[in-house]
Amino acid sequence: MKMHIKEFAKLTGVSVRTLHYYDEIGLLQPSFVDEQNGYRFYDEESLTRMQEILFYRELDFSLKDIQAILSSPDYDKHNALKEQKHLMLLKKERLERLITALDSAMKGEKLTMNVFDNSEFEAQRELYAKEAKEKWGKTDAYKESAEKTKGYSKEKWNEVNEGMNALMAEFAECKNSGNSSDSDRAQALVKKWQDYITENYYTCTNEILAGLGAMYTADERFRANIDKHGDGTAEFMCEAIKAYCAK
Repeated sequence: MKMHIKEFAKLTGVSVRTLHYYDEIGLLQPSFVDEQNGYRFYDEESLTRMQEILFYRELDFSLKDIQAILSSPDYDKHNALKEQKHLMLLKKERLERLITALDSAMKGEKLTMNVFDNSEFEAQRELYAKEAKEKWGKTDAYKESAEKTKGYSKEKWNEVNEGMNALMAEFAECKNSGNSSDSDRAQALVKKWQDYITENYYTCTNEILAGLGAMYTADERFRANIDKHGDGTAEFMCEAIKAYCAK
């Protein structure tokens, strides 16, 4: 499926001008640009990306926060959807309270002002956005990653993601073959992982690598994503990285 920018704008309910701006800031780039006439075209992956953006916009996230979340090297779409659903449910609960309050007001009943309270939703939304910014937004690594990846095509993103999954699978196979986390093979894989991040995202120093390794087990979202390649893979990667950085 290939859609001209006007078709894509009509389908998503977003103006052509907005799509041009999203392209300019690297938030959503066309899948193909005709070099002869400059026409922009979008595909199904573009549509999926736009859906993610629109979910976050519906939850009142700023474009800067959305960019930080979607550009994270460890962005996990499945867990992102779970977070979005949680926030949507909080928003739904508030709307239901307000509808009930309107019914009561129409009956002439006195209302308490706490029906307008939206603090729980705001707190959860800010926590989610803060988490992304703390991990990536204020670091030189994030800035380097944003600059390096802003021109990535969908084919390039697929290639990078497939490469990361292949490396995780190598860690899983290494573990299942009976290698210890400090074995030569495991340590060679850590070096390969570090070089891959540097090549495709940002300069991955040993300090950054050590932080990533710890996060792979401390954060259940990352653990679950890595362990899709085999139970215990995240723990094995964490220990291998720890041994590598201790040298």
